Amino acid sequence: MAKIYSKKATVTKDLKPKKEVVSFILSYSEALTIVKIDDKSFEIMAN
Repeated sequence: MAKIYSKKATVTKDLKPKKEVVSFILSYSEALTIVKIDDKSFEIMAN
């Protein structure tokens, strides 16, 4: 078990997402609304 946790973390590569992907994620997050009522949550898309 000690060997698993003592390994060095691998170096992450620089991620360069496309502008289209970033734009999609931002527009999705702007349109998403989460409403919490009591112990339930509802996700509403405003499209």
